[in-house]
Amino acid sequence: MAVSINTEIKPFTADAFYQGEFVKVSDADLKGKWSVVFFYPADFTFVCPTELGDLADHYEELQKMGVEVYSVSTDTHFTHKAWHDSSETIGKINYYMVGDQTGTITNNFGVMREGQGLADRATFIIDPQGVIQAIEVTAEGIGRDASDLVRKIKAAQYVAAHPGEVCPAKWQEGEATLAPSLDLVGKI
Repeated sequence: MAVSINTEIKPFTADAFYQGEFVKVSDADLKGKWSVVFFYPADFTFVCPTELGDLADHYEELQKMGVEVYSVSTDTHFTHKAWHDSSETIGKINYYMVGDQTGTITNNFGVMREGQGLADRATFIIDPQGVIQAIEVTAEGIGRDASDLVRKIKAAQYVAAHPGEVCPAKWQEGEATLAPSLDLVGKI
């Protein structure tokens, strides 16, 4: 993988389908707010629409959290529009559907399947400075869960806003956090 936690995203420019329009997006659009870059292998497939639909169901909540979503595949923005227009599940998407037919973004994030021209199932949580805070990559047949993504973003936002505190496993908003110190060593 070409990227890792706490590294800044690399420059890119691409076309996207967004709320009925074709628009340009770039790495600059991801800065100044929290972002999710959600890679998937291809339009008109099987697991992908279930994941994208699940993410669409959580999009309003993510927007309220100050998070923008960019789904990315190596299909074109034209293909994204055709899929959006022909599928009830994909038709409910209001976030950016980025076309990466050159593979620039997919390669920048290190999730291009060698010799296939397709992206892995990969999710990146990016902070307002353009720095990667979380990475999830799953095998072809393993779909992701947007509710867990929301939980991870809340944890990342909490930690960013509260230096010196960390969120334990299964942490949910409003639950106790930890302040790592010598006093905690061996007591958890």
